[in-house]
Amino acid sequence: MLELLPDEYFMHEALRQAQKAYTAGEVPVGAVIARGGKIIARAHNQVELLKDATAHAEMLTLTEAEAAVGDWRLIDCDLYVTKEPCAMCAGALVHTRIRRVIFGCPDIAAGAAGSVINLLQMQSLNHRCEITSGVLQQQCASILQDFFRKRRGQSTP
Repeated sequence: MLELLPDEYFMHEALRQAQKAYTAGEVPVGAVIARGGKIIARAHNQVELLKDATAHAEMLTLTEAEAAVGDWRLIDCDLYVTKEPCAMCAGALVHTRIRRVIFGCPDIAAGAAGSVINLLQMQSLNHRCEITSGVLQQQCASILQDFFRKRRGQSTP
């Protein structure tokens, strides 16, 4: 029998990706996509590196997962991301038919998985994703807070 790994395991992997973004000077968001208990895609924000506003961690993992699966439909895949997806990413998640979206911390300014709007479960759309929030929330929030504190030149409290 296949033993499934807990959500925290995959979120730790997403946090490793977020750390890569942090080190590269990108907003530290990381994501992984799992299928059948195995990671098939991983990425972090690369907006500055690629000079591409769409190079969010979620978008990059979707492209990698589609290549791994050999299809644009990701119906049996789960996305783990350190921060709640924005509207662009949430729209792509619905279109690719991701099964579950698991995120760490909410984005109260632009979150599209329930904080501002919930595109992932909008009844009028052709697909709805299951949502799990708050997985390793403190760690996911801390890396973002530290990044922006340093960017603003503030010391750690």
